[in-house]
Amino acid sequence: MPQPEGPATTATFAPVTKQRGYRHDTDSSVPKPYVARAALAPTIDHPDGSPNYSKKYSEYSVMQQHVTFWDKDKDGVIWPIDTFFGFRELGFNLLFSILAVIVVHFGLSLPTHLAVSYLPDPFFRIYVKPIHKDKHGSDSGAFDTEGRFIPSRFEDAFSKYAAPSKDSPTFPSDSLSLREVFKLMRGQRCAMDPFGWTASTLEWGTSWLLLQKNGRIDKEDMRKVFDGSIFFEISDARKKGGWNKGWGIGGDGFLGSEKVLPFSL
Repeated sequence: MPQPEGPATTATFAPVTKQRGYRHDTDSSVPKPYVARAALAPTIDHPDGSPNYSKKYSEYSVMQQHVTFWDKDKDGVIWPIDTFFGFRELGFNLLFSILAVIVVHFGLSLPTHLAVSYLPDPFFRIYVKPIHKDKHGSDSGAFDTEGRFIPSRFEDAFSKYAAPSKDSPTFPSDSLSLREVFKLMRGQRCAMDPFGWTASTLEWGTSWLLLQKNGRIDKEDMRKVFDGSIFFEISDARKKGGWNKGWGIGGDGFLGSEKVLPFSL
């Protein structure tokens, strides 16, 4: 990345600051990109985010939009059965969907439930309104502690960990390889944060299983993961013949981009 005039972002005795550079031109498309957006997830390439989607859910924070796919009846509560059927709609097989229910609700139910009760929830429900309570450490930093989206943090994740673009070597690529995803997860780890390490690994790992194509996950697809719009797109695509991204044989019967089974799992 080019280093424009302004505050120094590298230090000689801290080589990691040169290895992981900030993106300096985000404000060319996104005004004040360091200011968190409550209901919109803009990036350099998509400064309007997902306009129709964000307009539909304009009363939801971006983190609430991220999970609204699983709140089918819009009652503000995500039951374990909602999560199971949601993952099935996305094409994940039975085993993965069951494991997702156990991991997601065991790890994320209590923080949101404490916003409505001091007692643990025996049904392990997740509440949408206080979903910001589920923000954890060792993540990309694109969500703030109130569930808003910070454009500059999202862009910096790609600037720090994506390989240079083949077309414009001074700018980061608009996709991440699996190796780069692992570099991101390792680079963002905070000390003494096993919950955050685990959560980040599961989140990025699931995104890889769902989105990779030709060994990379697209930046725009990841942006739509943050605002949740990609989940509705995938669900609609499956109803029209299947989702042709991802890795392994999922519920669609696809192996990568090729359909190898005539039935769903």
